Amino acid sequence: MDSTALKAMQAPLKDAYREDAAKALITLKARGTLDDQSIACKVETGRALAVAGLHPATGGSGLELCSGDMLLEALVACAGVTLKAVATALEFKLGRATVEAEGDLDFRGTLGVARDTPVGFREIRLKFDLDTDEPQERIDSLIKLTERYCVVFQTINNKPALSVSAGR
Repeated sequence: MDSTALKAMQAPLKDAYREDAAKALITLKARGTLDDQSIACKVETGRALAVAGLHPATGGSGLELCSGDMLLEALVACAGVTLKAVATALEFKLGRATVEAEGDLDFRGTLGVARDTPVGFREIRLKFDLDTDEPQERIDSLIKLTERYCVVFQTINNKPALSVSAGR
């Protein structure tokens, strides 16, 4: 897809959202079912069933997906798609590109070994490897816009309001 095709595809959506902001607000959903036999949750992805379980550092077998890995994978997927869309819109000459995310966890927090150890990632690093001859200022602009428009990056960066409920 080229810049013209992308802009043509998005123009009616942008116009509709400018005209009526309520049209831009949607609710994405995820659903999972707890496994009867093991400590795992079967997450419906729309394409397949992803089975998430404990990370080996918390006693898991390593056969199931780790939700921490899934978070990093979601970040990579979102950042990659966003980078490609921004590059297309900017007519940025981009050859092969890779996106990597890595994050540091201290499992003492997750396992309740040390109450003063936070649960969750301490640090997440996102890295792009770009095959391009574009000048550095265009690369910097591409990355800045990718950060700005990547939903997963911005969600992690600017904590959303969270709520938890339980029903019967």
